[in-house]
Amino acid sequence: MSVTFQKRQKEMKRQEKQRAKAEKRAQKKTDTTAAVNPILSAEPQLQPLEDEAAQTPKTVTSVSSPE
Repeated sequence: MSVTFQKRQKEMKRQEKQRAKAEKRAQKKTDTTAAVNPILSAEPQLQPLEDEAAQTPKTVTSVSSPE
């Protein structure tokens, strides 16, 4: 094999490795985004249990305006 062919093969291998790393980073970024912001993810939202909802105090505040 000639040196030129070996250099070309080496460069192609380097570019392929770089492309694979970029794809992996992009996939990791989308996975992280889905975990951080569940609204953007396509997974269904979990609903609180009835016991937890009953334990949560509900506060109603009324605002009276001075007349």
